[in-house]
Parts: sequence; C-alpha cells; structure tokens
Amino acid sequence: MAKKDKKSKDAKKARAAEKQKKQTSKAESKNKKLAKKLGEDDDDQDIDAILEQYNREQEELVEVKVEICDKPPSKRLNPSMIASPTSGKRELILFGGESTENGVSHFYNELYTYTIDNDTWRKYTSKNSPLPRSSHAMCSHPSGIALMFGGEFSSPKQSTFYHYGDTWILDADSKEWSKIDVKKGPSARSGHRLAVWKNYIIMHGGFRDLGTMTTYLNDVWLFDITDYKWTQVEFPPTHTIPDARSGHSLLPCADGAIIYGGYTKVKARKGLQKGKVLNDCWILKMKSEPNAIRFERKRKQGFVPSPRVGCSLVYHKNRGIMFGGVYDFEESEEQLESEFYNSLYCYQVESNRWYNLSLKPQRKRKEQVKEKTRDEDLEDILNSILAKANLNDEEEEEFKKEGSVQEEQDDDEKETVEYPVMNQLPHARFNATTCVVDDTLYIYGGIFERGEQEFNLDSMYAIDLGKLDGVKVLWEDLSELEKSEVNSEDEEDDEDDEDDEDEEEGEDAKLEDEDEDIEEEEEEEAEEVEEEFPDPRPWLPHPKPFETLRAFYVRSGAQFLEWAISNNKFNRGKDLKKAAFDLCEDRFWERREAVSVSEDNMEELGGVAEIIERDASKVTKRR
Repeated sequence: MAKKDKKSKDAKKARAAEKQKKQTSKAESKNKKLAKKLGEDDDDQDIDAILEQYNREQEELVEVKVEICDKPPSKRLNPSMIASPTSGKRELILFGGESTENGVSHFYNELYTYTIDNDTWRKYTSKNSPLPRSSHAMCSHPSGIALMFGGEFSSPKQSTFYHYGDTWILDADSKEWSKIDVKKGPSARSGHRLAVWKNYIIMHGGFRDLGTMTTYLNDVWLFDITDYKWTQVEFPPTHTIPDARSGHSLLPCADGAIIYGGYTKVKARKGLQKGKVLNDCWILKMKSEPNAIRFERKRKQGFVPSPRVGCSLVYHKNRGIMFGGVYDFEESEEQLESEFYNSLYCYQVESNRWYNLSLKPQRKRKEQVKEKTRDEDLEDILNSILAKANLNDEEEEEFKKEGSVQEEQDDDEKETVEYPVMNQLPHARFNATTCVVDDTLYIYGGIFERGEQEFNLDSMYAIDLGKLDGVKVLWEDLSELEKSEVNSEDEEDDEDDEDDEDEEEGEDAKLEDEDEDIEEEEEEEAEEVEEEFPDPRPWLPHPKPFETLRAFYVRSGAQFLEWAISNNKFNRGKDLKKAAFDLCEDRFWERREAVSVSEDNMEELGGVAEIIERDASKVTKRR
C-alpha cells in the first residue's frame, strides 16, 4: 500500500514538472516574440533601422516624382482640366482620360501640369495616385486643393464596365493625392459636375450604366472642405427640381450655381429608352444651412443657343464660356444624323442672357515707345491726384495693371515660343475639355464623327477672351480627319455626277424660298442687335469699341482713381491705384457684351482698321 502511494506521488510530481516545463517554454517563446517586436532580440535589427526602413517605405508610397516632358500629353478623351488654385500660379492641371485604338480601350491615371509662363509640361507620378479613369469630375478650391470624384473604367474590349464612387484630394502645390474615406457619400457615377461656393464644393447629377439600362441622377451633394465630409441636400417633397441629367453645366455664381442643359434618357417603349437633349436653366440658391437650399428655374430671355450636348460652361468674370457641342437628329432607328458645332458663346449670370462671341481681325500692336509714354503720362496724373489729396506713398512705385503694366510687359518677355495664330475657331467637336486661366480660354481635345467613324482630335488651343483676336494653336494634328474627308469627298463626287441633272431642276424652285429665309434671318439678327443693354452704373466711364482693358485704363484711370479715393477712405497710394484698376476691370467686363455688338456693327459697315485716340491738345478741322 505504501509502495503504491509512493508511485502515485512520484507520477504526480513528474506530471507537475512536465507541466512547469511546458509553461516555461511557452513563456520564453512569448517573451522572445515580444522582445523581437521591441528590437531586443539578438538576431533582430536595431530599432532605429526598423524605423528608418518604415520611413523609406512610406516615402516611396507618397513620393511624387516629377518629369519634364518634351512632348505634350498623348491624345485622350474625357480627362479633367482645371486651373491651379494656388495664388498667383498660372498653371493648368490635367488628369486621367481614355483612348481607343483598333477597338482596344486604354485608361490613364497620369497627372500633367502646364506652366503657362514658361510653356512647360510636367508629369507627376506617385504610387498612391487614383486608379485610371475618365468622365470624372474635378474642381479647384481657393484654399489650395482640388477635389476629384467618380468616373468610369472599362475592360480593354469594353465588355465590362465600372463606375467609381471614391473621393480624392489633390494638394495643388506638392501634387500629392489623398483618398478621403467617407461612411456616407454620393453613389458611384460618371458625367456629374462640380462647382465651388464658399467652403463647399457642390456636386450635381451624373449617370450610372447598369448594363441593361442607364440611370440618370438629379441628387445634390455638398463637400465641406473644413471637415472633408459629404452632405446630401434634401428638398421638400413639393419642391420642383431639375430633371436628372449628365454632361450638363454647373457654373458657380455669387448665389450658388447655375445648372444648364445636359443629356438624359426617357422611357420610349417597354424596356427601351430614348435620348433627350436638355436646354433648360436653373439656379441652385445656396444657404449656410443645407436644408434651406432651393432650386429656382430661370426664364429664357433673348437669344438662346440651339440645343446641344458635349459642351459645358467654364467660369470667367461672372459669366460662363461655352464651346462646341453636337446635336443628333434621329431620322430613323437605322440612321442617325448629327450636327457638330464650333461656335463660342458666353452666358452672363446677372442678366441671364446669352451672347455670341466672334473673333475679331488681328491688329498691329502700337509702337512700344508710344504706349510707354502714355503709361508714364497716366502715372504722373495719378500721382498728382494722390498728392493733392495727401495720399501718396512715401516710396515711388511703378504704374500697375493688375499690379502693374510693367509686370504685363515682363510677362510678354517671358514668352519664348511663338505659336501660330489662326483667324477661325477650332474645328467643330464635342466633349472638348475647356478651362480658363486669367482671361485665356484653353481648349483640349474633343470628338468628331463622320458616319460611323469617330475621331479623337489631338489638339490644344488658347483664345484671349478680352481681345478675341485669333486662336493660338499650341498643337493640332487633324491628319486622320483630313484623310477621311478626302476619301468621303471622292465617294460623294461619284454619286453627285449621277444626281446632278435631277438636282438642277429643283434648285431654281428652292432659291426663292432660301432668299426669303435669309431675309427673315437678317431681320431677326437686326432685332437682336438693336436690343438694349441696360447700364447699371452709367456714371462710370464706358469702354470704346476695339479698346483693350489696358487702353481703357490708360484713358480713364484718373476718373477711376478719384472714385476709389471717395470710396476707400483709409487706403493710400498703391492700394488706391489697385482699387482703381479693379474697378476699371469690373467695368470693362460689365459692358463687354454691349461693346461687342457695337464692334460687330462697325465691322459690318466695312471694317474698322484701328481706333485712334485723338490728342485733345491739337485741334484740327475736318472737311
């Protein structure tokens, strides 16, 4: 019995020792793992080396590589192009797009910039860039960032299709991308539009292709740049809102944003949809509280562009600039005829009116010596006005236009590349990417169709919206389009030879009707020209036909300075000169449409070569 108890105790001790051994081994293993994490293991790296490696990996992730390009970006469709929001930086930012060659699609996620002053393209790459896409929306904010949302992507053969619903922020200075993870945000989409109002970025509309059918959207979202959050605007059930649409215009204004045009699809027959081109106009009246935001429909006034899609308004001096577009005439289910446009229009927000912008003939620049003398004369006049009012600065400063006329001359000297200038608007197209920097409209790419052929136009242009004296061609390659045009003309010639005799018989009968139509059109145009342009501030100087902003200020700067002195009691010297020029610039653009009509009338009367300022000190008689 004693032996049995002893064996039992020995077995119990052995089991306890084995258990203790296992626990010790487990503890050592756990401590070893913990020590390895803390960098205390002999075989592990030093903790400083670990941190350095981690930093290298992070830098590689967000490092932005810059490459100066010898050539501009390759041709592409539906990229985004915005002006840099960085103060004083004249730069275009281009992202994404797609191209199709031989039935194979390729999408891009490259970020390009174009520095206007030194005519330089740069390409920025980083590992945390957004995925390739097109038909997305991008908008710059004065705080120095740009917001990008949505877009689309497809497989090379376009058998599968994908919409993005992600939100990205681009730092305009460093060109670093940051993805914003939001719990509640807009649904994935393409063809939507963005606009800025105070600390909000407004998003409206778009579409989603669901394979069997396409859904168009009419929701409104606000992105607050202070907390990087999306908020959906909820409207009362009885409140009238615009139809769902995509590819429309969303133009920022003081009260909110203007919505114009676009494209949607409506039910035609069971299971089928029919395209509809919209040309209605709405204003989204913003409030600090999202639940107080409301839509208001704008009534049509005067001339309105014909319905079209593939064109969007871009903001310039409290107006919108629109170029190009296309309208499809559905003659039958088998045949679709389209009309493409290359017209240039502006929409004045305050008056809710449209105006046609036409190019003016180029004029020779006046001699630099004379221009400089007039600038110096005006400088003396301004200084004498300030001296009489005891408002001169202690230090003499150069005469300023947007800061200074001399600065403008220096900017002119920076231009090292002379680009060809043509006296006609670019070839008709739709879905061209447009952007305005200062007073210059940039037009990039676009699509033109001939029959079943689609042409991705490889080109970029610049138009001075103040002078409208021609189109600067940064580059243009229309060789594919021209080759196709020659082939189609040859085919048409063969057909025309057979039909000439039949057409000649009916031609005479049509001439009288055409003459009547032309007379009616001329009468309508005359009525439009005679339409008055009410002047909200008739006491201010008025710009003259063919007068540039600079010439207008040289002529009337003294009057604007006197007005600035009476309305800026606490400013002095250079601040008063700047206030005077700002007022002059506002006045110039305020009366631009009225002056344009006068210019057109003068040119129709036989052309105007130059507007000459007469020297009042020399009196001459005209006989």
